[in-house]
Amino acid sequence: MKANKQQTRDNHMECHHKMQARIQEAEDTIQEQHLVIEALVEEKASLLQTIQGLQEDNGASAPFDDEWEEEPKEDPEEEGLEDIPIGDGEIVDE
Repeated sequence: MKANKQQTRDNHMECHHKMQARIQEAEDTIQEQHLVIEALVEEKASLLQTIQGLQEDNGASAPFDDEWEEEPKEDPEEEGLEDIPIGDGEIVDE
């Protein structure tokens, strides 16, 4: 009985250590990803600054700002599309 309890404890500890190793691995991966994201953000800022400098050098009327404008959604009626009536599935020859 005592040996069985010890075996159960040993298995539990082994499982615990494996889980701790997985958690640490996941945390390391997240930290690496965070560092990559920070580097990309810095690179983006540098590129935006370069673009803005080039626009100013070329006399652009509005400097590039880090804000992207969303294109307005087009209204299908404005495109000249008509509502197509939905019939009962019959084909009509005209």
